[in-house]
Amino acid sequence: MYIRTSFIKAITGANSVEHIDKSCKMAKPFIPQIIFYEDRNFQGRSHECSSECSDLSSYFRRCNSIRVDSGNWILYEQPNYRGHQYFLHRGEYPDFQQWMGYNDSIRSMRLSPQHQGSFRIRIYEREDFKGQMMEFTEDCPHVHERFHHHDIHSVHIQEGYWMFYEEPNYKGRQYYLRPGEYRRYSDWGAASPRIGSFKRLHHFY
Repeated sequence: MYIRTSFIKAITGANSVEHIDKSCKMAKPFIPQIIFYEDRNFQGRSHECSSECSDLSSYFRRCNSIRVDSGNWILYEQPNYRGHQYFLHRGEYPDFQQWMGYNDSIRSMRLSPQHQGSFRIRIYEREDFKGQMMEFTEDCPHVHERFHHHDIHSVHIQEGYWMFYEEPNYKGRQYYLRPGEYRRYSDWGAASPRIGSFKRLHHFY
């Protein structure tokens, strides 16, 4: 913000100008915010959150629409970060099909950190980082066309946060992966090694 200091000096004096200049430079702290609604189209009972929660059961019985004002969120079908997973960024979701939900159950959630650096992931044909390996730094809409395998048995996330999808073109069950080593598909919560696509989580808050 630009302020004409000569005018303010004439009215309030130099000390006041110094105070105003400092206040204008202060940035508001970032506060993530997500709002859950029991009914579609943002109707019915609502609950607002700004931090992760391992059990939302006491706040609402069902969830049929969501508004994300800020932050990148991972939602879970069951308490304690279990069950189907969904990634939501800033925007409006008038029904659960909009976040590729299987039902109206959301029982836990966590905030995904904003990553502004580079992205790097290594996928492996077999468990414990064995067999064929490929490294990616970009989204992959069709794993089989690039990797020539339908299954991924182990993963090393070197940089960034990623979302795996069971089907090509970012469809089907979703799995949230943070930096680290995943020696077998059960480590990222999957019941099978089938992965059809994956993408970087680089949405700004």
